[in-house]
Amino acid sequence: VVDVTYTKVSTGTGTPRGIVTDRVDLRSETFTGFIGAGYALVHDARGHLAVVAGARVWDARTDLSFVGGVLHDVAASDRASWVDAMAGMRGRYRLADRVYVTGWGLVGAGQADLDWDVGAGIGYEASDRISMVAGYRALGVDYRHRDFVYDVVQQGPIVGMVMRF
Repeated sequence: VVDVTYTKVSTGTGTPRGIVTDRVDLRSETFTGFIGAGYALVHDARGHLAVVAGARVWDARTDLSFVGGVLHDVAASDRASWVDAMAGMRGRYRLADRVYVTGWGLVGAGQADLDWDVGAGIGYEASDRISMVAGYRALGVDYRHRDFVYDVVQQGPIVGMVMRF
């Protein structure tokens, strides 16, 4: 099992009087990747339920900058990378010839205090090796090291592609 996610969120806003600064800009980038293996506890022609274990790698960066005013060109960045062990369950159940539902739940820790990932979706098999999936996912982590704190939950609709080798 391999899963890769990249998120980039940015915002900027002007300040009311523009004395200390005219504008504040914030950018956050996160990369996370999971690699693991599973063992099917239940497996038949309609689906499977498997126990999964592996590792999730994180890399998070935040940039803050000020434009104009007294703080013009003042900027700060912070970045951390870490790895957590993960374990949980994954399943898939065929509803029709090419349509299936899928879901997973993983939890772990290591360098983070807590790391978790849950999701569910509906998929369509375009071929024996490729399918498309749409659903909902929530991914959370609570990482604290020295002055760097990354306590985040990313959640929302997902659209993806599944490749089987």
